[in-house]
Amino acid sequence: MESNGKCVDMDGQAVPFGTSPVVWGEAGTNGQHAYFQMLHQGTDVIPVEFIAVKHPTHAHADLHAKALANCLAQAQALMRGKTTEAAAAEKAPTASPTLDARTVARHRSFPGNRPSSMLLLDQLNPRSLGALIAMYEHRVFTSGAVWGINSFDQWGVELGKALASQLLPRITAAGVADVSGLDGSTAGLLARLKG
Repeated sequence: MESNGKCVDMDGQAVPFGTSPVVWGEAGTNGQHAYFQMLHQGTDVIPVEFIAVKHPTHAHADLHAKALANCLAQAQALMRGKTTEAAAAEKAPTASPTLDARTVARHRSFPGNRPSSMLLLDQLNPRSLGALIAMYEHRVFTSGAVWGINSFDQWGVELGKALASQLLPRITAAGVADVSGLDGSTAGLLARLKG
């Protein structure tokens, strides 16, 4: 994700498209309560990549089956969605009876046609995890090559490190914060840290 976060190509020309997808995730059903609402009904269409493990390496087969069922169900829900008509035909168990049924149905409808892909590992072990990491690393390199950007420079990170080396002496110095020459935001934060 970080490697392809570039706004210019290798010739220094502005890139007219996004080059870095945001990669984040969560194990099991925790993700459902963290960001799946946005994925299902949000205004941005965000491709989702599910990673599932066929055979668990633990003794909790019942929990593993539930996690797999939820994984498949989320992919299915993203694909199929739910029409307002289908939502109107259902009883919303948590909706107030004083709310207009058509309004509730619109809240409970989903556009569907949200892109997702599924990676299915036979088992999570050092070999399969290494292969998964290698696949993502290769995806970064290949994307950078196709887009004409250098996936291996880190100019933004370098800027942060240079600024940190200038701020560290101000943070570790005894006494009142020296905020001379700093922008207002950084000066205020430094004064708050030192106060």
